[in-house]
Amino acid sequence: MLDAKPAAKPVKTLVEVRGLKMYFPIHTGLLRAHTGDVKAVDDVSFDILEGETLGLVGESGCGKSTCGRALIRLYDITSGSVKIDGTEIGHADQTRLRKMRPTMQMVFQDPQASLNPRMTVADIISEPLSEHTTLSKTDKLKRIYELMDAVGLNRRFANRYPHEFSGGQRQRIGIARALALNPKFIVCDEPIAALDVSIQAQVVNLLEQLQDEFGLTYLFISHDLSMVRHIADRIAVMYLGKMVELGPRDPVYDSPLHPYTEALLSAVPEPDPSLEKTRERIILKGDVPSPANPPKGCNFCTRCPKVMDICRQIEPEFREAEPGRFVACHLYDQNNKTTAGATGGTEADNEHFQQGETK
Repeated sequence: MLDAKPAAKPVKTLVEVRGLKMYFPIHTGLLRAHTGDVKAVDDVSFDILEGETLGLVGESGCGKSTCGRALIRLYDITSGSVKIDGTEIGHADQTRLRKMRPTMQMVFQDPQASLNPRMTVADIISEPLSEHTTLSKTDKLKRIYELMDAVGLNRRFANRYPHEFSGGQRQRIGIARALALNPKFIVCDEPIAALDVSIQAQVVNLLEQLQDEFGLTYLFISHDLSMVRHIADRIAVMYLGKMVELGPRDPVYDSPLHPYTEALLSAVPEPDPSLEKTRERIILKGDVPSPANPPKGCNFCTRCPKVMDICRQIEPEFREAEPGRFVACHLYDQNNKTTAGATGGTEADNEHFQQGETK
């Protein structure tokens, strides 16, 4: 009799986001009256599984970076729920947040601006150790060297200053600082945008290597769709503060559901000249509306090539169109012969945002 196969280990949800809103108030007049809000992130919900990389893409100004910063409470969120490793941090006070900081860290976009020019590499990497641990000076130095080795920096550079390094090396310092407290979740906010193309692949490969070595979970924010395809397990697409599509990497790239995702992917250059000739660009007309005054109905209705009358009246529900694939578009309300776009979704429709494959 053959031995039964062991049951597959259930995949844990590390980050759970529900109804996240991040509004920035607009004050006008002599009395600075509150006359409106910039809706940078508007009712966004998703999960990130332990050990996976969720790629968050969209054009500049869509709310990607604001969403990432809100997740680890660098901003006080307007409303919604954010749970990391089962702990609600969305509205936690600063005392509770301080205890959670070792679990969640961030790698910033500009490695020059995010490093203190008056501190040496050793000081920069040791700062979180001094704030959150009671390590001795000897143990702290040992940890600094371990982190420098992990990110590919020479130990002899420990007493140098950030201006003595290249952009790629500075980003490695930022990554070492983020790893200092053994975090579970790291927000990578366009970590390669400020680097030369020749260095970008090295930094992405380093992030993948560290993920395998330390079991890290990433939110990888970028506008470089080719690089996101290389590193991400699942893809989330944002437009004007809202999430319009979410799904496993390959299905999203091979057969996008949302018209905005189609337009984004059509702009990615094809390295094969013969295929590049046949590539059809989708040119979106008009400008992106202001997040302080989004259009009625679907945020994308003013530029969508497939717009319908319902799109200008009723906001589409973010729902599961295919197994593991979520989209906010009335095209799929009609295809599924539902009236959910007009009546609103049920609680069950919005329960499971963690479908998809991991690497």
